[in-house]
Amino acid sequence: MKKREPISHIMTSHVFTVKETDQLVDVLHIFRKNKIRHLPVMKGNVVSGIISSTDVNRLTFGSLFENQEGADEAVLEMLSIPQVMTAKPRMVDPNDLIRDVAEIFANEEFHALPVVEDGVLKGIVTTTDVIRYMLEQY
Repeated sequence: MKKREPISHIMTSHVFTVKETDQLVDVLHIFRKNKIRHLPVMKGNVVSGIISSTDVNRLTFGSLFENQEGADEAVLEMLSIPQVMTAKPRMVDPNDLIRDVAEIFANEEFHALPVVEDGVLKGIVTTTDVIRYMLEQY
């Protein structure tokens, strides 16, 4: 097993993002269209938060009932992204080791972390990325 592999080797570098001023319904569409579960939230060029599909699902009925899209959108229109996102998320550097990021995931309640270098978003790393990497080692 490679012990000193940087997170940059497994992170997703083409990152979908949303702005704080976007609508929650747009977030839901991005999740569904791209089959992703986490989005960094940007305020200008700075990561101000992260929003997950779990955050949005807590607000909607879609996971409980079929054909509730209209009701879901009405609920989502009442709230803003900053009201739902995790503000000031934990971030990692592209040179941080995969092992160190795996420890963060194991010990804290995160499932995705923005990868930021010198204040610039470079990617996102998820628990799935780390698990896939670990599986490749065996």
